[in-house]
Amino acid sequence: MRSLPYKLAILLLAGRIFAAKPNPAVDSVFAPLSDDKSPGFAVLVRNGRNVVMRGYGVSDLRTFRKIDENTSFRLASFTKQFTAMAIMLLVHDGKLRYDETLTEIFPGFPAYGRTITVRHLLTHTSGMLDYETLMEQKEKVEGPLWTATKQIHDEDVFTLLAQQAHGDFTPGTKWSYSNSGYVVLGLVVAKISGMPFAEFLQRHIFGPLKMASTVAYVDGLNTVSHRAYGYSKQNGQWQDTDQSATSATLGDGGIYSNLRDLARWDAALASDKLLSRAEMAPALVPVKLIDDSEPTYGEKRLAYGFGWFLEPLNGRARMWHSGSTSGFRTVIERFPDESRTIVILANRTDLDPAQLAEKIASSYFSK
Repeated sequence: MRSLPYKLAILLLAGRIFAAKPNPAVDSVFAPLSDDKSPGFAVLVRNGRNVVMRGYGVSDLRTFRKIDENTSFRLASFTKQFTAMAIMLLVHDGKLRYDETLTEIFPGFPAYGRTITVRHLLTHTSGMLDYETLMEQKEKVEGPLWTATKQIHDEDVFTLLAQQAHGDFTPGTKWSYSNSGYVVLGLVVAKISGMPFAEFLQRHIFGPLKMASTVAYVDGLNTVSHRAYGYSKQNGQWQDTDQSATSATLGDGGIYSNLRDLARWDAALASDKLLSRAEMAPALVPVKLIDDSEPTYGEKRLAYGFGWFLEPLNGRARMWHSGSTSGFRTVIERFPDESRTIVILANRTDLDPAQLAEKIASSYFSK
């Protein structure tokens, strides 16, 4: 009789082979877009199990190593759902409140932080000034300060924000996508938990979910295994754009992960492994402004919870988030009522994974 570990190994191998099998619907979208000499994509499609887990193109134009399910990509703003989860875990433990203000957590922060709550930061309604704009303003006065090799870090962002006398608008009166807010949330996690943000994520999310290859990357502290390098096309040629001056911030976009780990993340969300359904519910309620109106972006109605956009697609409930940074584009689209999830990770900036994910979703739902 075969031992349990042997049977488990066979099942895992079978799952890996199944996930790597060609899928006409997915291959028809991605195969024409990349080859063995170009950056590409990692694609995950799940319906409670891994239906598709495939790579297209290469992770590194120096070695031409093929992208596969173990290739790690910088998630960019895809990171925000993990930052939000870290905050929610602290609320679950009774260490933090959603209505706690910035000056309660950081007493030395300027007076405008008295009306900014954790909830405002989570929902992009804080009015925090954009830190990249503040960087530009500071460099106009002082000259170049940050580069791809001398990057800004979370503490530097906090210092820039703390040097301001006010935000962009009264908290809760408008919606404005805020990387600054999510950098601050990462610092909130560190302050309240008493450990670095990257360590908190490892101990409370990545470790428990067996996401062994996922890290909030900090140079000199941890490493990214099997990593993809980011590229952009300029004048018809691929250029190395893997790092920028803002690539070292964490809470807004500093996580690297791969398809195998993100499948575990999706499964944990589906099974309420980290938080009960009731505790997760606030993250999935679209924010409303102080006047009880729904926020808009231009003429479009915005539905955003805690680290998730919540607009439906073709009448189907959807929670999603994309990521865009130097050299990388990413997206996760979850359709909880259909138990369907699509993840696309790209180490190139010339295509929009969100549009590609919607194309795949439409092909599945039309069947």
